[in-house]
Amino acid sequence: MRLSGINMKLLTYKTQDTEPRLGFIHNNQVIDMEDFGEISNFPLPNDMLELIDMGFEIIAEITEMVSETPENFFEEICYEMDEVTFLAPIEKPRKNIIGIGLNYTEHVAESARTLDTTVKLKKKPIIFSKPPTTVTATNTEIIKNTKLTEQLDWEVELAVVIGKKGKYVAKEDAMDYVFGYTVINDISARDCRREGQWIVSKGQDTFAPMGPILVTKDEIENPHNLNLTLKVNGIEKQNSNTKFLLFNINDLIEDLSIVFTLEPGDIIATGTPSGVGAGRNPQEWMYDGDVVEATVEGIGTIVNTVKEI
Repeated sequence: MRLSGINMKLLTYKTQDTEPRLGFIHNNQVIDMEDFGEISNFPLPNDMLELIDMGFEIIAEITEMVSETPENFFEEICYEMDEVTFLAPIEKPRKNIIGIGLNYTEHVAESARTLDTTVKLKKKPIIFSKPPTTVTATNTEIIKNTKLTEQLDWEVELAVVIGKKGKYVAKEDAMDYVFGYTVINDISARDCRREGQWIVSKGQDTFAPMGPILVTKDEIENPHNLNLTLKVNGIEKQNSNTKFLLFNINDLIEDLSIVFTLEPGDIIATGTPSGVGAGRNPQEWMYDGDVVEATVEGIGTIVNTVKEI
C-alpha cells in the first residue's frame, strides 16, 4: 500500500535534550514516532529495530494515520531538520552487517589489478561481515588507526534492511523480505587483509558509516536502477548505478538465506562499483581531515571526516 504524497522516510535522531529516538520525515520536518503514536492512540515504538519487528505492514498503517492527521497536530511533536542530529538508522545492529564483495563487473577488474583477487566473474556471491561496532552516523569521524593501516579506502554501497525472518527464500519472493534501504560507506583498510580474510580490513570501529535515513521499500520504485556516487574532498571518485550489480538483491537474498537464516533488522551491504582508491593508478588513500561523501539516489548522502589516531 502506498499513499500519494506520504514519504515513509525513517530516521534515528537525537536533540540536545533527548536520548536517541525514532522519527520520520513529514513535510520536511522530523516527527517523533512514539509521540505520533500517542496523539493517534496507536502505540508506536521508539526504536528502529522494534518498528521493523512489527512487520512491514505497520508502514501502511502509519502512512494512513499520517494522511488522516490534521497538520496542526504535528506542531507539538515535530522538529526542524537543523534541530536534530541524525544518527545511524540502526545504531546497534543485532548481528554483523553482511557484506558482498566484488559485485560490480568493473570493480572486479580494478581489484584484480591491485589486490589479491582474480579477474574472473564469480559464480556465487562473495560474503564477508562487519561487526556492529563498525556502525557510525553521518557527520561523524572515521577513525584511521595508523598502527593498523596506511591504506584507508572508500566504498559507496546500497544497503538492504531485512524485514522478516527468511530461510530458503526463492529469488522471486525476495522482495517480500525487504523492509527498506539505506546508504553504507564500506570503509576498507587494504593493507589489513590476512591470507584472504577481510574482517580485519573491513571490521574496524567506524568502518560502516550508515544513513542518513532508512527509506521503506515502497518509496523506491526500482532498487536496481539507483545512481551511486562518492566524493572525497569534493572530487568525484565513484559514479555508477545499481543496475550493474552482478548479483542483484533478489539473487543475494536467495543465496544468503540458503547459508543462514535472515532475520528482521539484518543489513546487507550489496557491494561497491569501480572507482575505489585501491584500483586507481596511482593508488589513492584517505588521510587525516579528508571528507568523504557517499550518496545513493532516493535515499541521501552521508558525510564523514577521517581522523587519524
